[in-house]
Amino acid sequence: MNKEYDINNLVKEIDFKLNEFNDINGIMLTNREISLLEKYKINYKKCRNLKEIIFEIENILNDMEIVDEELEYISSSISERDYYQNNNK
Repeated sequence: MNKEYDINNLVKEIDFKLNEFNDINGIMLTNREISLLEKYKINYKKCRNLKEIIFEIENILNDMEIVDEELEYISSSISERDYYQNNNK
């Protein structure tokens, strides 16, 4: 099935604000990440770096009977950002 896509309609559906970065005490987090961290009552403002946030997320994931895929995705995304920001290239 050949389905044509209208690029203008696709772009209208994208929520660019969700992926907008915020500087929280020197830690860059997207609005989407902040929203999810707040949902799980993770106090990201007390964390000094991305590794501490990852640690908090992993603690919650380890306690879950059914893993929240979005929380797992955010953990992976933050881990990747931490790796590229803090490792010599």
